[in-house]
Amino acid sequence: MFPTEPAAVNNGFGALLKNRGFMLLWIGQLVSQLADKVFFVLMIALLKLYLPANEVGDNGRFYLYMAFTVPAILFGSAGGVIVDRVPKKLIMVGSDAVRGVLMLLIPFLPREFLILLIFTFAISTVTQFFAPAEQAAIPLLVKREGLMAANALFSSTMMGALIVGNAVANPMLDWFESLNKGFGKEMVVGGLYLVSALIMMPIHFKEHRQVDPEAGAANPWTEFLQGLRYLKKNRLVWNAMLQIVTLYCVFAALIELAIGMAAKLHLAPEQFSFFVASAGVGMVIGAAILGHFGHKLHHLPLPLIGFLIMALALGLFIFVQNLSLALGLCIFLGVGAALVNVPMQTLIQQQTLPEMHGKVFGFQNHAINIALTAPLLITTKLVNAFGLSIVLLGMSVVVAAVGVWAWQNTRRVLQDVM
Repeated sequence: MFPTEPAAVNNGFGALLKNRGFMLLWIGQLVSQLADKVFFVLMIALLKLYLPANEVGDNGRFYLYMAFTVPAILFGSAGGVIVDRVPKKLIMVGSDAVRGVLMLLIPFLPREFLILLIFTFAISTVTQFFAPAEQAAIPLLVKREGLMAANALFSSTMMGALIVGNAVANPMLDWFESLNKGFGKEMVVGGLYLVSALIMMPIHFKEHRQVDPEAGAANPWTEFLQGLRYLKKNRLVWNAMLQIVTLYCVFAALIELAIGMAAKLHLAPEQFSFFVASAGVGMVIGAAILGHFGHKLHHLPLPLIGFLIMALALGLFIFVQNLSLALGLCIFLGVGAALVNVPMQTLIQQQTLPEMHGKVFGFQNHAINIALTAPLLITTKLVNAFGLSIVLLGMSVVVAAVGVWAWQNTRRVLQDVM
């Protein structure tokens, strides 16, 4: 199922540990991801300083959430256009440095809600340039046969940062605030971004930029369409990206479904995070398995297996009345998600021309941002209209159908590249 060359040497995590450039990128990404997770928690915490007590609730959080998410929808693809024209190291280091400086400036500005929204919007906008540059940098630092392990490691740490970031954000911010009254919280987030930038500074890799010097200034819309045309011609990459976007749609819907599961098991609404965290643990386990044994499993229909595991887990949730069993199913679902995400992300990196990396990963980032937003609203309406069990059953059927359809289409194309 997965077009990579069988390895004569160890292409798992052991080989990556010896790759200095990749390790710097990975550690820098881990610190930056942690900063991203703590950042939004901090913005929510700062609301009480910028708004009257009676306005901190739903309205304040709504506008803050919009300032955080709108840049992902507006500039997700534009970031990829820049990645193809500017050195990736400059983008990654620069975006971390800019975000770090912006965070450190917040305490010295007037405590106006509009200023908080502007800074949130600006930091979220800069973030849209980091993700496609990071994905495009991995194939420049890792050999083709090592990409499965590299993406498994990145997937693991991304979920790990999500779990750890949400768990330690408030205690970490409170501790730094106790050490430095006034701007301790902003210092920790800004400091994390600046540390990430410093870690990635020594990275050296050869760029594969082939931009026509007579092409003039970048036109985001034109180059977005160029990337879209490229994806439509490259059925393998297009199909892989559709599977990844479908996966993120399921995870976005899982947040709303987890709230319903929490109520079903007589838990407080905020305890839905137990289910999301368990799914993240499952993704870490699945990614670890692929990272170590991926070069031996590449011939298997991994995404099909992954989608069927996720469909089975969603269907079984209907009958669950026990918290431990529910958390176990979430871990099982996460393992299935890793079997989709890691191979398909690696496939995209392998099969995309180097000069198209930025546009393709920018488009992917854009699509994922939408996939993480739209299902939340749709799932809420569906659960209210039909009930949790019907929605779980429907999602189980849809996920299984998408998995079978994607496998059949991808399998035919893979015969030409294996």
